[in-house]
Amino acid sequence: MLAIVCPGQGAQKPGFLSPWLELPGVPEALSALSEPAGIDLLRHGTESDADTIRDTAVAQPLLVAAGIIAASSLYQEQGLASADAFAGHSVGELTAAALGGVLSNEDAMRLVAVRSQAMAKAAAAEPTSMAAVVGGTREDVLATIERHGLHAANINSAAQVVAAGASDQITALAEDGPTKARVIPLQVAGAFHTPYMAGAREELAAFAPGVHPSDPAVPLISNAGGEVITTGARYLELIVNQVASPVDWEACMAALRERGVTALIEVAPAGTLTGLAKRELKGIALANLNTPDDLESARALVREHAGTASTDQEN
Repeated sequence: MLAIVCPGQGAQKPGFLSPWLELPGVPEALSALSEPAGIDLLRHGTESDADTIRDTAVAQPLLVAAGIIAASSLYQEQGLASADAFAGHSVGELTAAALGGVLSNEDAMRLVAVRSQAMAKAAAAEPTSMAAVVGGTREDVLATIERHGLHAANINSAAQVVAAGASDQITALAEDGPTKARVIPLQVAGAFHTPYMAGAREELAAFAPGVHPSDPAVPLISNAGGEVITTGARYLELIVNQVASPVDWEACMAALRERGVTALIEVAPAGTLTGLAKRELKGIALANLNTPDDLESARALVREHAGTASTDQEN
């Protein structure tokens, strides 16, 4: 069983789309995606510096477009079976929905444009930030986060939780963190996936009726507790709420494990989610699809593992 997973904000690097421009049709595809995104994806993916692409309003559309380009390039080879499941981390859920046919590419870019701008606006309303808490016991980590008035915004794995909230409280957590844990402040200007994003959720809710998702033909695993989404309407409901709710990637990995995943491909810019899978989904085959040089090894994984999910898993 093959799963394709899609990274979230923070995975982007300056110039990471440049190698893909060597493939026929990619510049034109990026130009087409730029229109609904409302930004120049070609320029930002090849020329813009780290500070520019750190901006939420730039980073999120860039990540969704990159995943679409990488997966489309992967399936340029005829006869490859579809993945058996899709999942994405935070904004990567929009990429996963596009790859799984739940959203059209245009709707994915329209939705991420609204999402990214609304989240950037909410983040600018007051000084907030995030920090990764690595190690410690889950009970102590969550209790310490709560003691500092913060929120557990991302539950990434058994050993990593991301706290979010007011900047001064993040500083206090770094100075007085959980026992046997490291607190690593993140370079983000916003307490994403917390109640601080309530305004962004309202903007997305107002925009959502203009999006027309399809029901998933292949399992789409949600950040909301690893729920397997079965209808387009449910996907839209969860993706709207997601901006102000925790991302539970640990639950997504558990759902993939329960479905019998044997291989996982992470689309560009890859490495974060395969890194977590290496520790949490031991023994499965992994591939990072970062440049066209990675295409053949990724296709080999598709040929070997895709289409092997059992009938019981699919139902």
